[in-house]
Formats: sequence, C-alpha cells, structure tokens
Amino acid sequence: MICTVYQPSSETIRAFLRQQADVSFSYPEVGHSRHTPPAGYVVDHNRICLGEGEACFNAARDALHAWRMFPTGWVKLCWPTAPIAPGTDVAILAHWGALWWLNACRIVYVIDEHAPQRRCGFAYGALASHAARGEERFCIEMAGDGTVWYDLLAFSKPNRLLTRLGYPFVRRLQKRFAAQSLKAMAEAVSHANWPSAGGRTDG
Repeated sequence: MICTVYQPSSETIRAFLRQQADVSFSYPEVGHSRHTPPAGYVVDHNRICLGEGEACFNAARDALHAWRMFPTGWVKLCWPTAPIAPGTDVAILAHWGALWWLNACRIVYVIDEHAPQRRCGFAYGALASHAARGEERFCIEMAGDGTVWYDLLAFSKPNRLLTRLGYPFVRRLQKRFAAQSLKAMAEAVSHANWPSAGGRTDG
C-alpha cells in the first residue's frame, strides 16, 4: 500500500504495479468467493436488478469488462484497459480528504457459465501489499425469469495495524463503494439504452 498526502503520478502507479509481479495474495483462502466465503471475515453481499433479457445481459457484461462498476470521483481503477484474465494485476487509487492511498489486487478467476444459470464476471484478491485481506467478486447473472442482476460479493478483514485502528472508517468506505458500484452499473446499462427494472436492490 502507498499512502500519501498528494495524488500519485501515473509513473508512480505504473512502478507500483510492476512491483506486484512477485507479490503473493494477502490471504490463504484464494478463490473462496466463488462459492462460500470463509469464516473469520466480514462478508458484504449486494445486488441490483439491471433489467431483463439478452440485450440487457450483454450490455451489463460489456460494462463489467470495461470496469464500469467502479464509481467515479473518489476511487479510480488503474487501469480500465486491464484485461479481465486470471493473473492480471490492477491498482485501486482512492482518496478521502487530504489522503490518497493505492492498493493492489490480482484477478483470481473468471466466470463464464451458461448452466444452470447464465453468469459472467470475475473476482480479484488483495495482494500482500494491500491494506486488507480478502477477495471481491463482480458478477452479472440472468435469473430464471429473465431478469439481469449485478451481484457484488466481498469478504475482507484488516491486513495492517493502520487498517485495524481505523477499521470503522474502512468499513464506511467499503459500504460506500458497494452502494456506488451498484449505481454505476445501473447507470452504465441504462446509458446503453436497454430497459431498466427500476433499480431494484437486494443487499
């Protein structure tokens, strides 16, 4: 993790990402977001209905693959051109007040399922340099009734003393990210001109 009072430059972020190549995950339960999250972690599970039908599913899939689920403003994915593939490293740059911090994650697995339910997406896990331990899964699902859902699941716990001391603040940011991620995906699909289901949520 990098924590500063100024915004890291693009060169700093690229150098930080290069350094992650030989860094391992910050937690042993790699891949557990695919099914049941492991015990001992805080679990966040949030969903929003994006619409219905094949066109909506395709629009949501394209938005996910373009990292459109990241809210704008206080958090930034470095970089949105990163391929959705196992082993891809990305950095998440966030700021609050005068502080900027940079953390690294690695894509663990990719989802591309057609039965028993159509699903696509991926999960990434925190690397050892991250302020937290855990994993986050981003998934688009088509239910049996044809409705299309964006499903966001994460399990996490502090990885560093600073994070432990400021954990209530970290939890507020995690909840804020989840809520804004649902909104970002709903807006991305809506802007693709596919019918919306009114932003129904289940979190």
